[in-house]
Amino acid sequence: LWNALCRIAERLYNRSSRACYGDDVICGVLWWAVVHDRPVRWACDAENWPSALVRRALPSQPTMSRRLRTAEIARLLDEVERTLAALYVVAGPRVLAVDGKALPVGNPSKDRDATWGPASRSFAKGYKLHVVWGTEPLPVAWALAPLNVSERRIAAKLLAELPGEGYVLGDKFFDANHLYEAAASSGYQLLAAQQQPGRALGHRRHSPHRLRGLELLNTTFGRRLYRQRCRVEHQFAKLNNFIGGLGPLPFWVRRFHRVKLWVHSKLLINAVHQLTIKKRFAGG
Repeated sequence: LWNALCRIAERLYNRSSRACYGDDVICGVLWWAVVHDRPVRWACDAENWPSALVRRALPSQPTMSRRLRTAEIARLLDEVERTLAALYVVAGPRVLAVDGKALPVGNPSKDRDATWGPASRSFAKGYKLHVVWGTEPLPVAWALAPLNVSERRIAAKLLAELPGEGYVLGDKFFDANHLYEAAASSGYQLLAAQQQPGRALGHRRHSPHRLRGLELLNTTFGRRLYRQRCRVEHQFAKLNNFIGGLGPLPFWVRRFHRVKLWVHSKLLINAVHQLTIKKRFAGG
């Protein structure tokens, strides 16, 4: 998995920079730590690498800390993500699901960016990964936010930026007029269970896209379509359930910028893992 990601980064990296370590090298050290569930400091020690892979001095931990905050590294991570996403093309209308995954930290944590919020029928301190996911190994859209940020607020931004057209499935929490409008602006029909099933909608104005979505759920086609919402749970399960996948945040992954780098890297590692299983990717 690490070799495959590094080859993509090496191919995408523009070597016009005069930096001692290229962005691809910085990402390679980061991914070596993430794929082994170890701190970046651990990956800066040559003793933790096979001798065949260490061809030059590794960047120091301060160098890694400084470079990982730069826009160039964020841009390279995004380019690697787009390259992997392009290997899995879905033709025609898409069926996507919107959901979130809580990433709690310990209650005594001094992380100033982690906040208290709802997490899987409980209350916790930490962050949340928000996704719109289909059958692809990578989310179509995703964002990270502290736990106290409204899931609807993040969903509205993600839905408004979706490519293509089709349907987006969500639970009753996403049954809100502005979310139907956001999905429709991207060419998607949102289907979400009614917040208060069996009750009349009242006399206030409702989005026509919400009315259409609720009508669809009363049809055989709509009910069959809505049952596919469990796909996002399957994707989260695949993301978690392999060595190197996204488990609970380790104690050294704190502050928003570190959590985002960790989660983004785990998403890329999972994508290579899934594409390898599907034999759509050979690492080149």
